[in-house]
Amino acid sequence: MAIDSLKRLLIFVALCLAQVLVFNRIHLFNIAMPLLYVYFVLLFPRNYPKWALLFWCFGLGLVNDTFSNTPGVSCATLTLLGAIQPYYLELFVPRDAVEDFRPALFSLGISKYIYYALPLVVFYCLVFFALESFNFFNWLQWLVCTGGSAVLTFVLILTLESLRTK
Repeated sequence: MAIDSLKRLLIFVALCLAQVLVFNRIHLFNIAMPLLYVYFVLLFPRNYPKWALLFWCFGLGLVNDTFSNTPGVSCATLTLLGAIQPYYLELFVPRDAVEDFRPALFSLGISKYIYYALPLVVFYCLVFFALESFNFFNWLQWLVCTGGSAVLTFVLILTLESLRTK
């Protein structure tokens, strides 16, 4: 348990540093921004305590909001995603899977992993940019930012997943 928590803390710190120092400065065509810290929520195993999952998500969102000047947007959206993730993961877990099944490209398969990760990333981007803009006056810009950021984030997540070992 201590090794698992230490690994999770290292991933937390690495994703926070990568987002704050690198990815917050990337704006492709002034519309798409990678939000790679969402990958942290996708890594939580089956039957992880829901209170701990919400705590980790809230903490990651709070750290990201602090250094990204998005007051409460990441925190609220990541906490919402953390509340949804365990129930959504149950749709893709095989019946004979172990209790601490970890969702990954190699354990779910590529098609199931895409069906697992892509909707969560798109949902996160939809809520994030809706809270950030807080109006739908320019809804086309909102949709383009959401779609571009979701695609860019998902490509980065698939890249990290393909590099990850068992």
